[in-house]
Amino acid sequence: MSEFFGGLREVFRLPDLRRRILITLVILVIYRLAANIPVPGVDHDLLAEVLSPESDFSGAIGIFDLLSGGAVSNFSVLAMGPYPYVTASIILTILTPLVPALEELSKEGQAGRDKINFYTALLTVPMAAFNAITQINFLRNPRTGGLIISGFGFAADDNILLTVTVLAVMTAGTMFAIWLGELITRDGIGNGLSLIIFAGIVARVPSSLQNLYSAESADMIRNIILFVVLTVVTIFVVVVVQEGQRRIPVKYGKRVRGMKMYGGGTTHLPLRVNTAGMIPLIFAQVFLTFPTLVAKFVGQSQVVWLANVGTSVSNFFGQQGGTTSTEIGGQIAYWAIYFVLVVAFTYIYTEVMIRNQNLAENLQRNGGFILGIRPGKNTEDFINKVVQRITLVGALFLGGIAVLPGVVQIVVNLIQPTSGVDVRNALLIISGGGMIIIVGVVIDTMRQLEAQLVMRNRESFIR
Repeated sequence: MSEFFGGLREVFRLPDLRRRILITLVILVIYRLAANIPVPGVDHDLLAEVLSPESDFSGAIGIFDLLSGGAVSNFSVLAMGPYPYVTASIILTILTPLVPALEELSKEGQAGRDKINFYTALLTVPMAAFNAITQINFLRNPRTGGLIISGFGFAADDNILLTVTVLAVMTAGTMFAIWLGELITRDGIGNGLSLIIFAGIVARVPSSLQNLYSAESADMIRNIILFVVLTVVTIFVVVVVQEGQRRIPVKYGKRVRGMKMYGGGTTHLPLRVNTAGMIPLIFAQVFLTFPTLVAKFVGQSQVVWLANVGTSVSNFFGQQGGTTSTEIGGQIAYWAIYFVLVVAFTYIYTEVMIRNQNLAENLQRNGGFILGIRPGKNTEDFINKVVQRITLVGALFLGGIAVLPGVVQIVVNLIQPTSGVDVRNALLIISGGGMIIIVGVVIDTMRQLEAQLVMRNRESFIR
């Protein structure tokens, strides 16, 4: 521990590292200030009602609020944050092995990656505009169905000028967030976009902690105990699983060029337990959001049976609280579907990521081979088999993190069915997805600081 704090003191003694850290902090402050600039025309009273814990939208919109760093709560110009860029990046990642031109670019080194990044930025603009339209149409008055921005739309009686202005402002906000993230990555410390999301999550903690003290004394004590225990356990599990690896021994053959011999030696191929990160959580939450959105529109139909179907679907996918046997049964079904979706998307996205890396081909090209396995097809089959086995642990981990708040809520409702207290407010001070981001960003930033120290002939401080 003394080595760790000694390394941190050494970081601030070096002028170049100190400048990088100050640049990172200044940019994060600028982002947080911009996150408080509201989008023109928003009815904030209606927005507060729509996002209240009693609303069906409170859980569905949580993932967008998480990725925007809490900017959805006041619907600022950064309400979408870097989420459209993340979506565009995921789309291109999935398309890379399917589109020959993109696959060729991915094999061209840094130049190819720069070209793919350029395409990602281009795709971000229409994705941001589409996401803005979706968000505004999703946040409707639960009683009248009105939008939080009156007159938004492209119909004849809508305010076209206001609509274009809102879309331009929100799209510009997303590109501004991406630009700030790139500045951090280039001139600061750590991954810029991850740090921006990290800062937004941490910034909400002080205000969220007030919820622990707003309840009655008995509920307050219970919430504090639940929060402390679950936070400590979640951090421990996240660190263990996120850092978990299966190391496959790899040996490189020796090559003779002229009078010199190159290569040789043994190393390992690290396969991470959780290769997909929190992407499956995003996919699963968005997948569950669409039924709620469609059901809200169907529920306003003039056809009675269609409206009843829409209302039932909306209540099932939106309402995650309640203490009656019917409501608890609906909660169990909801969280079970969520768990299955997270596990399924974890396998799908991990498969895409491993395929994009072309591990077997790269090993063979560089003269490496796995001990006891023939190069080529056999190596590829062996890697896929190992990945499928360790992904089971990662998928169950992500699924457990995703449904943890719901499980605890169901247990509390069964133990105290008359309490009527939603303990998810205490548990979601930092959600499971947010904890994954926080742990990942902290570890990545500390490793970059350590690398900077090692480059300057200083000692490593991470063990």
